[in-house]
Amino acid sequence: MRHLIASYLDSSISRRGLFEALAGLGFTAAAAQSLVAPLEASESGQGATKMTGTGGELVVAQMKAAGVEYLFTNPGSFEVGFFDAFLGQDHTQLIMGLHEGIVISLADGYYRTSGKPGFVNIHVIAGTAQAAGQMYNASKDGSALVVTAGLNDNELWSDDAGLAPRPGFDQKEINRQFTKISWESREPRSLALMLRRAFKVATAPPGGPTYLAMAHHALEAKDVEALILPGERFTPESRMRPAKDAVERAAKALVEAQRPVLVAGDEVWKTGGCDELLKLAEKLGVPVTNQGQGYDNFPAHHPQNLGRFNQSHKMLAGTDLVLSVGAPDFGGRVVPRGPEAPLAAKFIRLTANADVISRNYPTDLVLAGTPREGLRDLNEAIDSITTANRRKQIAKPRAQALATYTKESRAKAEAAARKNFGQGPVHPDELGARIASVADDNAIIVPENLTARFGAFNFGHRDGEKMRVANTGNGLGWGIGASAGAKLAEPDRQVICSIGDGSVMYSAAGFWTQARYEIPVLTVVSNNRNYQTVRGAYYRYGGKMAEADRYTGMYLGDPDISFAELAKSQGVAGEKVNESSELEAALKRGVEATREGRPYVVDVETARYGGGADSEWHQKFSLAGTRTKKV
Repeated sequence: MRHLIASYLDSSISRRGLFEALAGLGFTAAAAQSLVAPLEASESGQGATKMTGTGGELVVAQMKAAGVEYLFTNPGSFEVGFFDAFLGQDHTQLIMGLHEGIVISLADGYYRTSGKPGFVNIHVIAGTAQAAGQMYNASKDGSALVVTAGLNDNELWSDDAGLAPRPGFDQKEINRQFTKISWESREPRSLALMLRRAFKVATAPPGGPTYLAMAHHALEAKDVEALILPGERFTPESRMRPAKDAVERAAKALVEAQRPVLVAGDEVWKTGGCDELLKLAEKLGVPVTNQGQGYDNFPAHHPQNLGRFNQSHKMLAGTDLVLSVGAPDFGGRVVPRGPEAPLAAKFIRLTANADVISRNYPTDLVLAGTPREGLRDLNEAIDSITTANRRKQIAKPRAQALATYTKESRAKAEAAARKNFGQGPVHPDELGARIASVADDNAIIVPENLTARFGAFNFGHRDGEKMRVANTGNGLGWGIGASAGAKLAEPDRQVICSIGDGSVMYSAAGFWTQARYEIPVLTVVSNNRNYQTVRGAYYRYGGKMAEADRYTGMYLGDPDISFAELAKSQGVAGEKVNESSELEAALKRGVEATREGRPYVVDVETARYGGGADSEWHQKFSLAGTRTKKV
């Protein structure tokens, strides 16, 4: 998809050629038009205002017209033309991070919570390279970020300049695989146009980061004339409806299926389709599995929610139809030992992202459209071919069986978790339950902790359900910035970041940003002095490390890190919790601090679990001890 858009914008293919290619991917003419119209609007001058100024002033003016609320940045000298123009404007608040990775995660958390594109400016080639880990996370989840940077032009005079691409290379190549499209702009008259393209491509479904490097001489150029367009001209909401005949076929297949299952992905949340998904699931009593990891697209504690798809689930045995809604194809985490999907089942996919169709597993019917529109049409089609009594006959026995199964499963899980309460260090089961108990009903939880336990959280989209904002890339260093970005997006909702100790050390400078801008996030650190997820993989491998109970590079003690003190050094108050009896009171103090407008950190000494949990071995070394001179 992104290659088609890039080719169209570069005039490599015609409008007709683009429509033919989209038709080949299953898009109707109407759906293709809804995708292409905004692209064409971004290239036209209709409704534009003519402006003359420096290149940087044109960029700032186009930012304002796009409705940019926050500029997430770590500035540099080659962006002087941009920041000089930024001074004195009153429409965009600057939020500074002390490392480019934090800057990207700030924008990412803002986008994932608000649905508005995050706008970033980072420093030339070095800053671009340092942002790559979080650009990877954003690209995995299709986050609509517009990332800009200065460019020390190595094609202007010398090709071997400081903070410029290496001779023969260009800057945009660094993160091309993490963006939908990357550009370099050297012509000052094109800066506003290129910025509009970056916004349009980032927000067009499926969303994703774009990158625009702007040459310093273009930003500093004077008396430049260009058109400035209002944001609605190049970032209109894209709502694509699937073909009517395909919807009718899908509705008939769902009604006739004996063991259907719904697979929900994050496109559901992003397009506002959660209510329609819930309606469809309850209409026919269909079990739901959540393939999205960024959001809970279906209420976590709903009796028809079976978690992630697993063919060993009793209630999924013999599945004969899979309706995948806005979800990635099965697979993609690790190479499976066998098929993860029921190959004998019929596959129907509802998505606006053609890239996920038949990537690993077959597809029998495509509904090319955005999930909210497609689910709405599908619900109406089912109602049109069935009576209320027929739907009840289908749904009731399924729903009753699912409710019995999930109630028993959750009761067993809760009983097992309670056995781990009252320990010191605090077990993750108790930590998760205590956070859930002090959190507001509609709190936003930002996790970066793969071995935490979240079973006590009633995540979902409805009133009284907590919102989970996570990432699927698992590139460490995301959570502290992302939670601050989430709070900027939703200042009147409680935001709690649940993060592992290893993750904190990739992004601890984010506490400074929280303190400077008074962003009241409660950060709860699970401090087990271990890279526990990696150690688990080492143990399961069953090699020499597991046999010796020595895990290379896994122990993070000696010396121990005080995360409360680390945060305090940057202006964020906090405390350390060593025992279960101290936990609830500490969390309540943290909640009270955030209600007063201050960020707070609770550093919890947390128990390790699983194979190798007791091992604190690490390879000892003292450079000081090897010296022959005391220098």
